[in-house]
Amino acid sequence: MKVYKLETVQHVNATLDECWAFFSSPQNLQKITPLDMGFQIVDFDGRTAYPGQVIQYKVSPLAGIKLSWMTIITAVKDKSYFIDEQRFGPYTLWHHKHFFEATENGVKMTDVVHYALPLGFLGRIMNTLVVKSKLKDIFSYREKAVDELFNTK
Repeated sequence: MKVYKLETVQHVNATLDECWAFFSSPQNLQKITPLDMGFQIVDFDGRTAYPGQVIQYKVSPLAGIKLSWMTIITAVKDKSYFIDEQRFGPYTLWHHKHFFEATENGVKMTDVVHYALPLGFLGRIMNTLVVKSKLKDIFSYREKAVDELFNTK
């Protein structure tokens, strides 16, 4: 199984408390996800991130095909990081670390995603042709949405 890594860093013009409150609440994920993803939370307990939290979504990452996706928050350190992992969904592996670090001018936010695709060789081809660029596009959209929410103050 080939495991890929995507890492992004963004400066957020907010306090650590403001940043944590927004990003540790799964209900805000839709605000920073491209509309063409058809992102919809279908089961969520309404609480901020905690270890063991289950979140179920419907997404349409390609050609409008609806997929079910279940993630579990596996680790949380208040105002420092949280980790979500896919339990069911389109990836063979999805491990997403969200780091938050206070700086002089706000918060440095770092995302590190490790992922793998099913279907062996065909999955590697799909990553090269579609998935890698789609994930970059999603995180690019997220960067712009976060800028609009926080960095235009």
